Amino acid sequence: MTALLSLRDVEVTFGPVRAVAGVSLDVPEGPYGVGVVGESGSGKTTLGRAVLRLVRPAAGVVAFAGRDVARLRGRELKSFRGDAQIVFQDPGGTLDPRMRVGAALGEALRVHDVVPRAQVGARIDALLEEVGLEPAHTSRFPHQLSGGQRQRVAIARGLAVEPRLLVLDEPTSALDVTVQARILALFERLRDERRLAYLLISHNLAVVERLCDETVVLYLGRIVEQGRTEEVLARPAHPYTHALRSAVPELDLASRRQRVVVSGPPPDPADPPPGCVFHPRCPLAADVCRTDVPPLREVAPGRLAACHFAEEVMAEDFVALSH
Repeated sequence: MTALLSLRDVEVTFGPVRAVAGVSLDVPEGPYGVGVVGESGSGKTTLGRAVLRLVRPAAGVVAFAGRDVARLRGRELKSFRGDAQIVFQDPGGTLDPRMRVGAALGEALRVHDVVPRAQVGARIDALLEEVGLEPAHTSRFPHQLSGGQRQRVAIARGLAVEPRLLVLDEPTSALDVTVQARILALFERLRDERRLAYLLISHNLAVVERLCDETVVLYLGRIVEQGRTEEVLARPAHPYTHALRSAVPELDLASRRQRVVVSGPPPDPADPPPGCVFHPRCPLAADVCRTDVPPLREVAPGRLAACHFAEEVMAEDFVALSH
């Protein structure tokens, strides 16, 4: 598959903190979704912002359609801004409270010259219909909308400029369960109808399982596991991924598996531990984990993991490891 978005050894630093530490991944042309999961502070949102040049990487390359994003200027940068859009976690914080819905959508259409000025009104109505809203919503302010409606407006604004890539930063976490389900169904439909590529940032594995073909697991800014979503969630190759998976309730008693539970908060990102950065919290840590950094390696066809004992973790041989 051709990569629409390609990251190679991307690092983002804030003072002594390496928020993103050498991440490489590809997002193919859509319809395709890549999920980025991990705890708060794992570097997910910073990675998404680096993709869109909202923060500048300290090292590495972010390339879109074969072009280095950091080198784009003028028309090329404007074109990229239209091709790659973001939907944030809190739509209330990204919509101008003084601007009506129609004006917010119209501004995006005019700035990027998507349609002739005479067609802006019709295009706004079509966008609202596409995300499940009525033309009457054009005259409303954000505070006059529900949380789900505000998120639909944010999605419509992102779609207005005909993007090829959407970065979705926890797009449903601020919504109640019933609204989440409708927004997820909308994302599924739009992915297929518009042939969109997604980079989905989430801590919710159920959302990632539903929308993403591939999953990347981040811990302390580093990729610790990567592979096809169904395989990563069914047979984790890293104890951290297994712990994330174990946190999801299992209703079917027969399907419940050996659980891995981590204790304590993540270490100080400004002073990461030696060896495997996960070892202070890992119930399976051995002496080698405290001294040797595990490389991100192929542990099965199409599966990468940064763990000295990935094969045993995939086999759920935890008892043997702990002794």
